[in-house]
Amino acid sequence: MQVLVAYDVSTETPEGRRRLRKVAQECLNFGQRVQKSVFECALNEMKLERFRARLLQHINEEEDSLRIYRLPEPKERFIQVWGRDHYVDFEGPLVS
Repeated sequence: MQVLVAYDVSTETPEGRRRLRKVAQECLNFGQRVQKSVFECALNEMKLERFRARLLQHINEEEDSLRIYRLPEPKERFIQVWGRDHYVDFEGPLVS
């Protein structure tokens, strides 16, 4: 399944900036950045649960925001992009 992850981590304190780095790194471990705080991930149910648990370890629910959206399949039918798009389809051929 494809999921979209968006987060907003308060960076007013050194602790907040640390949380931001940890959340971004967890997202990079499971998917690819499509905007500064938005990632697309291809996960099965088990990986999604592990990913969600790891993200929740890092955020402060009183100061930060985390959203995970399941994308309808096929996602290409539902996504429109204008401007810069650095998305790489890792399911398709990587060399042309």
